[in-house]
Amino acid sequence: QVQLVESGGRLVQAGGSLRLSCVVSGRTFSDLAMGWFRQAPGKEREFVAAINWSGYTTHYADSVKGRFTISRDHGKNTVYLQMNSLKPEDTAVYYCAATVSGHLVSHGYEYDYWGQGTQVTVSS
Repeated sequence: QVQLVESGGRLVQAGGSLRLSCVVSGRTFSDLAMGWFRQAPGKEREFVAAINWSGYTTHYADSVKGRFTISRDHGKNTVYLQMNSLKPEDTAVYYCAATVSGHLVSHGYEYDYWGQGTQVTVSS
């Protein structure tokens, strides 16, 4: 059974940085493309970033481009989301997701597995 476990979310001041981690188990990590999504209170879940199976190709939402970086470590079965220059509007529960397609995708319905989420709160 595939499991995704996120960590790293916490309260941070605007302008600060956080690194989220997502550890994957139960499936060959290099078979999976990975993504990060977020959901703020009262809003729909939205795409944040994605990375293909190899890690050579990435894609970002316009709202985070230039501030967030997605990466993966095949030795640790972990995908990361480095978040810099955080803004109050980045406050949300952040979810890690995996797709067995291995390819870069940005729609939630294209992902097969999801983590439980980690809360990021950015204070102004």
